[in-house]
Amino acid sequence: MKNNKGFHSKKLSMGRRAVIASASVTSEKNTIHAFSEIDVSKPRRLLKEYFNTTKQKLSFTAYIAACLAQAVRENPYVNSFLKGNKQIFLEDINISVLVEKEIAGENIPEPITIKNAETKSVSQISQEIKAAKDSRNDKIGEMTGISWIRFIPKILLKVFVRIADQNISMAKRYGKIGVTAIGMYSKEGIWFIPHGSGTVLITVGSISDKLVEDNGKFVNKEHLALTASFDHDIIDGAPATRFLNRLIEIIKEGNIISSLPGQFK
Repeated sequence: MKNNKGFHSKKLSMGRRAVIASASVTSEKNTIHAFSEIDVSKPRRLLKEYFNTTKQKLSFTAYIAACLAQAVRENPYVNSFLKGNKQIFLEDINISVLVEKEIAGENIPEPITIKNAETKSVSQISQEIKAAKDSRNDKIGEMTGISWIRFIPKILLKVFVRIADQNISMAKRYGKIGVTAIGMYSKEGIWFIPHGSGTVLITVGSISDKLVEDNGKFVNKEHLALTASFDHDIIDGAPATRFLNRLIEIIKEGNIISSLPGQFK
């Protein structure tokens, strides 16, 4: 019901304050972004065939995370971050995947960590993502094991984010490589420029059909809008391009799906 003031207000939730603090700090980073449009017709077909064979639905986000883990394994220099005047290289490939959760009636992006992602199949990663989405955690930070973050005063949230960004223990636990799939909710061609504290952040945009020429015929192919973001303090343009080219190659191949038990070649 409308009131005489012509507006109404509500107090910002802890989840929203945490998002604002994180975005404020990460906006200070020297980040470069690359946009790509990838033909994902083959992996999408393989995912459908896998479901028809096994009745197990695999997450496309999990597939991207598995491809990213392989690309990082081949290019371990990106799995690093800066601490003061030192570059810290992480030995384990832990990938942070953003999952949207409803907390206190509000949709909040919460990260989950896929630990040792390079050793896990698309099926295993998909199960971890599904378990996180289905969990009944209703407090900010519960999925990451830092639910105590809700007790940090608003004025100290940015300080906490800055300290955590250069903390070795936090980096080992949650990783410096990330995937977010916010664009999957759109049917139009949409790319997103994200905020993120990672060294490499892959943002999955929308998937749309495009008419392309294939062996002399025009056919519809599914194309993914993808944004790759790099910490420019660590990764320059040329290495970023080489890394992205390899990631695109892995995504288009679909070999990570083909190698699963019971899958069509």
